[in-house]
Amino acid sequence: MIYPSRRSCVMARNMVATSQPLAAQAGLSMLAQGGNAVDAALATAIALTVVEPTGNGIGSDAFAILWDGAELHGLNASGRSPAAWTPERFAGLSEMPFRGWESVTVPGAVSAWVALSGRFGALPFKTLFEPAIHYAAEGFPVSPVIAQLWARAADALADQPGFAECFLPEGRAPRAGEIFKSPDHANTLTQIAETDGEAFYRGALARKIAAFAAQHDAALGMTDLASHTADWCGTIERSFDDVTLHEIPPNGQGIAALMALGILSQTAIRDMGPDDPGAIHLQIEAMKLALADAETYVADPAAMAPVSSDALLDDGYLKARAALIDPVRAQDFGAGAPKQGGTVYLSAADASGMMVSFIQSNYAGFGSGVVVPGTGIALQNRGAGFSLDPASQNLVAGGKRPFHTIIPAFAMRGNAPLMSFGVMGGPMQAQGHIQMLLRTELWGQDPQTAADAPRWRFVEGKDIACETTLPAAMLEALRMMGHEITLEAPDNAFGFGGAQLIRRLPGGGYAGGSDPRKDGCAVGY
Repeated sequence: MIYPSRRSCVMARNMVATSQPLAAQAGLSMLAQGGNAVDAALATAIALTVVEPTGNGIGSDAFAILWDGAELHGLNASGRSPAAWTPERFAGLSEMPFRGWESVTVPGAVSAWVALSGRFGALPFKTLFEPAIHYAAEGFPVSPVIAQLWARAADALADQPGFAECFLPEGRAPRAGEIFKSPDHANTLTQIAETDGEAFYRGALARKIAAFAAQHDAALGMTDLASHTADWCGTIERSFDDVTLHEIPPNGQGIAALMALGILSQTAIRDMGPDDPGAIHLQIEAMKLALADAETYVADPAAMAPVSSDALLDDGYLKARAALIDPVRAQDFGAGAPKQGGTVYLSAADASGMMVSFIQSNYAGFGSGVVVPGTGIALQNRGAGFSLDPASQNLVAGGKRPFHTIIPAFAMRGNAPLMSFGVMGGPMQAQGHIQMLLRTELWGQDPQTAADAPRWRFVEGKDIACETTLPAAMLEALRMMGHEITLEAPDNAFGFGGAQLIRRLPGGGYAGGSDPRKDGCAVGY
């Protein structure tokens, strides 16, 4: 099946795929200078904080899965809550604040850059910042999809501390094609580059963050920033026939994709085609079950007892969950998905065989909306991922990691790397991982075709959102099964995510795909 798209699958021996072309080129330039896939991934990620501020920033969190040529590694660089946060601090609220200082946890992205470069990078750390600093200091033309997202955020965030000063030049969001400069951003990246990140967590930048927090009676302080660590956490996995999907362990929702895959392996989906309504139905029902469990049990691992990741991925448990699915009838399994958010994802691979799956996010677009004056540091709003329910394993507390939606993915076949991929976009991410993996590995679609294909998204109960590009006959068949469908345009900013995929070719080299719903591209040489 070929779906409407202007794009062909890109094939090369060295490759970067992400959601903004200038960032993709920043990564490719590192490979051209003799860098490896880690250098390319980091230069791309750093550039994205400048050219795609609608989904990430210097104040983001990050996760990565890396194949170093011999072994798979997982990195959790999500931040923890300020030590002073307690349930009592938020007394009288029904849920955690979604914007402003009271949604800000310690940003972890900078620590991811430092950790990955220090352990696996080939180029000097400073070199990775050169494209981003250039774009921030000299300016760049804003790309179309990002311009739309910027405009949507302008009214909602204009009153947040520091936001308008940094991101609304002339009192409005920049339009597509207009040049945006951020010299403060350039100066901040220079300080991070020259100090190997120390300025951000223990130096001059940390002092500016803490001082601005104190000015607004926020809890985040120097001690919180200085005590942050990025953790090499390995991966958790689940197989479907001869392909194994790897995800980062909780506090993220990656386990939901693994659970859904384990549930689907117990169904008749192998007898169906990629666009068979029955196959879509089974995927939706499996995701409902997996997301219900993720919402109930996933949190900072230290708070998940007595339910562990191993228990959720147990063969017997997943077989029992699969038995709940009616193959021809939609059901309400009683849980909804997390709120939508804004994220950037990238994949990089080099001719030596190294492959990187990297995701970086402010959560809700520009995140909290808080921007530290004179720095360009937009702070994420990951604190919104905590609960105020005393019975929840995700109850807010000091020094705790919140539930996270952002997840990188990696597929293996046996002991060999197969595909580095991800699908940005809040609750779409685990659902997108399943859709991409099945399309490429069960149904044999190339990465670009899989990215082009129309998507669905479970919302809650029996409600699903479907792209308007899904065939009318498929939509009618799903309705006949009891699914309650809302149609959304494919250019919905976050609703159906943005896929980036790099798949290893049998004879060497890679095939890459980049989502037409975003501004980005796959590039290589």
